[in-house]
Amino acid sequence: MTDAVGSIDMPDAQDEAPDKKKARKGGKRGKKGPFGRLALFYRQIVAELRKVVWPTRSQLTTYTTVVIIFVVIMIGLVTVIDYGFSNLIKYVFG
Repeated sequence: MTDAVGSIDMPDAQDEAPDKKKARKGGKRGKKGPFGRLALFYRQIVAELRKVVWPTRSQLTTYTTVVIIFVVIMIGLVTVIDYGFSNLIKYVFG
């Protein structure tokens, strides 16, 4: 079948034969000392932090409010359950 590009019968590209060269040990990190690797690490951190989409002030306020309300509700729920269990234990064991 030759009418479709990349069909099962005729792939659009041949697989490359594996190279017989040996891979260099260490790559870029192999040449640098510990301070060079540390500098590379910090450059990579800065590059990743630039990709982050930071929330606006209003979004941050909304998220913080939602989390605080959720925590207060969970504290109340756990308190009520704990109070109920303690009364149940007092009733059962006297």
